[in-house]
Amino acid sequence: MTSPPVAREHLPYPVLLAAAWSACLLLIAGGGWLLGQAVGRLSVILAPLAIAVLLAAMLRPLVDRIPQRVPRAAAALVVVVGVLGVVLAALAAVTTQLATGVPRMREQISSGTDAALRWLEEGPLHLTADRLQEAVAQARTWIESHSEAVAAGAVQFGHTAVDAVAGMLICLVALFFFLYHGEKLWAFFVRWLPRASRAHVDSAFRHGWGSLGAYTRTQLTVAAINAAGVGIGAALLRVPFVIPIVVVVFLASFVPIVGTLVAGLVPTVLAVVERGPAIAVAMLAIVVVVHQLESHVLQPILMGHAVALHPLAVILVVTAGTYLFGIVGALFAVPVTAMANTIVRYLAARGAGGADGDGPGPGLVPEVDEVSGPDHEGRDEGRDRDDGGDDEHDDGGDDEGDDEPGPRGRPAAPGDPAEPAGHARADAGPAAR
Repeated sequence: MTSPPVAREHLPYPVLLAAAWSACLLLIAGGGWLLGQAVGRLSVILAPLAIAVLLAAMLRPLVDRIPQRVPRAAAALVVVVGVLGVVLAALAAVTTQLATGVPRMREQISSGTDAALRWLEEGPLHLTADRLQEAVAQARTWIESHSEAVAAGAVQFGHTAVDAVAGMLICLVALFFFLYHGEKLWAFFVRWLPRASRAHVDSAFRHGWGSLGAYTRTQLTVAAINAAGVGIGAALLRVPFVIPIVVVVFLASFVPIVGTLVAGLVPTVLAVVERGPAIAVAMLAIVVVVHQLESHVLQPILMGHAVALHPLAVILVVTAGTYLFGIVGALFAVPVTAMANTIVRYLAARGAGGADGDGPGPGLVPEVDEVSGPDHEGRDEGRDRDDGGDDEHDDGGDDEGDDEPGPRGRPAAPGDPAEPAGHARADAGPAAR
């Protein structure tokens, strides 16, 4: 015998509300998990496309400033080739300095290792040569026992190098087409949306695109200042590999707040090996000063309110992105959050105060009045006419509207004049973008 269903009065409203919210949150979390899995599987393709989007948001104003007499394709190609030339020049400078400095660094590391072994023997630990030899033997045994893992890591590194080359090609091709046919690609995407929501989605995402462009250009400036500060400090302290240090700090600075600190470990370690602990402490102090300058001066002044994010929010989204998607997640966590923040704030402002701030405005989902077409408008006009006609009859006036043909009076006869075409077009609703 089945038990009777639970009566509505036995379930308090807070319980029903909590159950509804729980179900919605579970569905959202499940959809987010599936989306994350798809992004992780397609990261080889999606990561270069995302980098191309960031570069397009940064370089679009540069292409727009090229004179109109130059074809758009040629302008986009010149910008892409310029970006490629800058990247290749940086790689060439880094490779040259590494090739000339690594042999000397190897000798320095060897002498530093000998000094460390002497300290272990003569220092407070008083480790004997037998114990040191035993430790070296254990390390060698561990390496031999994990040789398969080391070989697998080398193979994985080879696959990663191939993926990096393929990703660079995808990024360059996508960047060219984003700069050349960006408006057409966006219009193609918008046409897939419901007609009543196209204008709202287009306006919201254009605001988000502006925010993304402001973020990328601001981060480019901040990264250049950070790299220059750390590089000048390393050059003054005569730390080796200044150019690779500048490149590493520049790239890491695109992860706000935490990127400079993490990249600052590289010159600090090099200073320990090459110049000693005192110079390393000075190098670390320079990194901390540059980081504080970025956090308290550059970010608030240059970023402004266009992509305003609290530092705690930045740290949380960078941590979450790194945990979920690794380095790619750390790079794109803040720009994606900044763009989403701008879109949501824009839609919320339109819903609360309208486009001009005088009244409620349309949001992302259209209201019923926006999609009901001319029938709804006709019903409203008929209701107004009925109210006006009743008032005229009550006042004893003549109802002249009954003599008009068409929907304003009696039904239109075959000989009645047709309705103006302009009025029909006006009732046809908003045109598709």
